[in-house]
Amino acid sequence: MGEVPSSHPRYHSLMGRRLLTEAAADGLLADSALIAHGRGEAFDYLLGEQTCPAARLAITEAAARLLEASAPIISLNGNAVALAADDMIRCAAAVHCPIEVNIYYRTPERMEALLARLEERKIAVAEGPQPDMWHPDFEHMTGEWVESVEQVDILGGEPDGRIPGLEGPRADCCTDGILDSDLVLVPLEDGDRCEALVAMGKQVIVVDLNPMSRTAKTANVTIVDELMRCSKLLLKDLVDGSANQSEKWDNGANLSASLAVMLDSLPQPK
Repeated sequence: MGEVPSSHPRYHSLMGRRLLTEAAADGLLADSALIAHGRGEAFDYLLGEQTCPAARLAITEAAARLLEASAPIISLNGNAVALAADDMIRCAAAVHCPIEVNIYYRTPERMEALLARLEERKIAVAEGPQPDMWHPDFEHMTGEWVESVEQVDILGGEPDGRIPGLEGPRADCCTDGILDSDLVLVPLEDGDRCEALVAMGKQVIVVDLNPMSRTAKTANVTIVDELMRCSKLLLKDLVDGSANQSEKWDNGANLSASLAVMLDSLPQPK
């Protein structure tokens, strides 16, 4: 992909494509990864490639639940690592939780590459600037920023448990990660795993641009938004401490609101 000027109206989307093509060349992605991303882009077009009000509410709800959970975890696949590794590490540091790599097309080579990439980015995040409003004396922020980042465990290389009711390599997981968690943030569409995690009694938060998917309908909180865009907003809500869990959260209603935005973007018959 050639150079894209920052003034291009679809600059951020094109940068996402670049990250994915580079990750594919580095062996991080399955052959179907770009197809999955393209499917999501189609829904993002209908959102006007911006975070809609319903998604913003879902992000705040997700932040509140992450902060209130006893044992949260962030579960990433190849696309999520390629697109948002740095911000997912920052979110994990803010919540003081591990990250676990869990992929469908699992090979030793891909797992090694993904785990290495996350460890590499963890060092870069620790050496970079801390988020705005980070303050180690705030109630939900314990320790300095660098220390919080360094304490983020990267799991998935040596799974020692299995998710009940799930077939294939996605069932493999770590006891001190997904298996013992009470809340899982899964920033991708994965209906079978979402259903299995909910059946285990876990809260599941997903990022899925398709509000009609099984994943979106099964999760406790669904953020209908593009991952790179919403991860920055999620980090903001985690750090500033303003997120409060809604006593009347209705994920179905929130999905309907997101779908309404998409439908309203379509040309109306004259």
